[in-house]
Amino acid sequence: MNAEKVINHIVNWLKTYAENANVNGFVIGISGGIDSAVTSTLCAKTGFPTLCVEMPIHQGENQVSRGKEHINQLKKRFKNITSEKVELTSVFESFKIAVPKVESSQKVDLSLANTRARLRMTTLYYFAGLNGLLVAGTGNKVEDFGVGFYTKYGDGGVDLSPIADLMKSEIFELAAFLKVPDSIQNAQPTDGLFGDSRTDEDQLGASYDELEWAMDVIDEGKTTDDFTGRQKEVFDIYTKLHRANKHKMTPIPICKINKNLKE
Repeated sequence: MNAEKVINHIVNWLKTYAENANVNGFVIGISGGIDSAVTSTLCAKTGFPTLCVEMPIHQGENQVSRGKEHINQLKKRFKNITSEKVELTSVFESFKIAVPKVESSQKVDLSLANTRARLRMTTLYYFAGLNGLLVAGTGNKVEDFGVGFYTKYGDGGVDLSPIADLMKSEIFELAAFLKVPDSIQNAQPTDGLFGDSRTDEDQLGASYDELEWAMDVIDEGKTTDDFTGRQKEVFDIYTKLHRANKHKMTPIPICKINKNLKE
């Protein structure tokens, strides 16, 4: 991949979209991960005001420190960067008290993890509304269109997606070219939604490189019968996740009402 050409293309796309939308700039949630670091740097390169927002909820210290390091680096490199920190832990805990108490389970844990993402989305749109900004998404191609590894109306609730046509491996290439801090480039990808050390690979059951392979071979028309061993295992993981999360990747179904029903 020609990283410089791809970067220039995305930056120009962001500029054009912002100008046509008549907005003031962009707002991005900073997690300490590679995707938000690359997205925020691309937005910064447009010259438009770019607001980076930290939104910790029982966040691991290593994630917080990486996010701070990245924002400080951006401020040194670009004059159009501002930042805010909104501590959402107390909001999250208040939500848990407000809803009916149920016995802890995997479904409860996942529902609460998704609640964290939706609280962050609400916060980003608060700042977007105040300042006339677009919420820039940080999802990549494997997450957004492969396995649906994001929260509906959470990190999936955005105005535009500058890196959603790039594989995770390509995001790492851009990060190196953009000089994203080494601490972020070397960190294991994690969504940070569970307040523990689990990585994306722990949750998905396969690495991003493996999932990219599965996504490619499906596009070539391969099926599970074409593989054995680990390849078959990864292929099945990918297809199972893609099928289960299809509802995130397709438009919301609308019940159409014929005119004769209204007469």
